[in-house]
Amino acid sequence: MNLTFRTTKSALPYDIFVRLSVLDNQKVMDSISNQKTICISGGFDPVHIGHLRMIQAAAKQGKVVVIVNSDDWLLRKKGYVFMPFAERCELLEGFASVSETVAVDDADNSVCEALERLKPDYFANGGDRKNNNTPEVELCQRLGIELLWNVGGGKIQSSSELVNFNGNGETPNPLK
Repeated sequence: MNLTFRTTKSALPYDIFVRLSVLDNQKVMDSISNQKTICISGGFDPVHIGHLRMIQAAAKQGKVVVIVNSDDWLLRKKGYVFMPFAERCELLEGFASVSETVAVDDADNSVCEALERLKPDYFANGGDRKNNNTPEVELCQRLGIELLWNVGGGKIQSSSELVNFNGNGETPNPLK
């Protein structure tokens, strides 16, 4: 396959064109751009402003790959699925900062299998995750994946709270 890469913001006074015949497009594209890969994970059921802020903050570190928990994973964790997997992925892929989504359904309710397969440079966690409640810590340390904490700021919203309306029937608003 022939691909053309064009630099849009070059320090050189002219554009550089590189024509390549590639077998593994992703590895070549990553090596040319020297862009790091950052994974984030979650149920995203439903997606909310806290997720968006985490994704936007993660994008400052590199190419964002979102590991999305399957419907079965959500059923095991919460007992329900509010928004089907395909819909959650489509919404996330619509965010400008998301490069791709990846499905995960690890039996241990972690995303270790996906991280081992993807081997990102970073694994980012939002405001509700800590070193002591993140099962992927040991794997990341073993594989040399840098852990990032509190990405996007502190926890400002909860998917579960959005689904389970508060006592007076109003949806919680994190922007108040």
